[in-house]
Amino acid sequence: MRPETVLTDPRSDPRWRLLAQGPHGSVFTSPPWIDAICATYDFTPTSTIRLDGDGQPRAGLAWVPISDIRGDRLSSLPFSDRAEPLTDDQLSWKALVGGVITAAAPLTLRCFEGAVPVGDPRFQQVAAAAWHGTPLNGSAEEIRQRLSQHARRNIALSEREGVRVEAHTERDAVHRFHGLHVSLRKRKYRLLAQPVELFDHIWDAFARDDAIVTMLARAGDELIAGAVFLTWGDALYYKFGASRHDHLALRPNDAIFWAGIRWGFQRGARLVDWGLSDLDQPGLIAYKRKWATEERQIVTLRAGGEHARSNSQAGMMLGELTRLFTNDAVPDEVTRQAGALLYRYFC
Repeated sequence: MRPETVLTDPRSDPRWRLLAQGPHGSVFTSPPWIDAICATYDFTPTSTIRLDGDGQPRAGLAWVPISDIRGDRLSSLPFSDRAEPLTDDQLSWKALVGGVITAAAPLTLRCFEGAVPVGDPRFQQVAAAAWHGTPLNGSAEEIRQRLSQHARRNIALSEREGVRVEAHTERDAVHRFHGLHVSLRKRKYRLLAQPVELFDHIWDAFARDDAIVTMLARAGDELIAGAVFLTWGDALYYKFGASRHDHLALRPNDAIFWAGIRWGFQRGARLVDWGLSDLDQPGLIAYKRKWATEERQIVTLRAGGEHARSNSQAGMMLGELTRLFTNDAVPDEVTRQAGALLYRYFC
């Protein structure tokens, strides 16, 4: 048999799962993540899989077609830090993306700077971001000693101040975290938060494999910070974090990061993936550098779409609605509902 490329659904095809568990996969190309995103925003994903002459999967690319008030586009993959094609072979890449790049809708993807699409002349780089990781080799004490002195000092401070971090695997913990998340995005960034339905779908998709943990930090009985971590393969992914500004002096985020590292280490993770940080957030990048010993760049690439339907006024309208709904005078519950209605358009 000759190699062939087939179209399939990455949420349910075991061949895609096998590829996503390989060296080029991440949580963002995993079936549970794709399923959670698509269930929340009513997307239908598509993937191409390259099969060798024996019918075994050798490469893959997944994307979501989107058609809404902003126009028509293809995203690989929406609301994901990155989603490298599951190959490093140029010939396989050409077979995967053939027919996906068209004039009717631009294809956008995020990947590490060394991924195979970066060298494809059809793609233009339109953005860049930072990525950080912490290898978990050695003992827990050796990992701690590799952290920056600043991080170790803040861990000790939070312990002295009595900050208590608890690891939760039940759904209710994700809901408690979401309240912090809505408030932080509104007051610090003037952004809407993802709907709680997304967190429900993520919990549904990952809890069945004991692959989600919510860290909640308390001062006394008061919830002051939280984070959601996911596992896929042998990596632990820090996906969402939030804290209350009036308790930052207690260093609850440092306590949570250290608790997350230890949780991953105890479960055999080889790496903590701290995710994407926009280059216009130097404070966030500096904070992650305290914990990470690896740093790379994530690039956003775009190709095709010369004749795509688009609506720039919709983007301006969404920006204005975000400004209105994140005003301090607006109740948090209204801001939460606005996020549930509008967030799907931000990809």
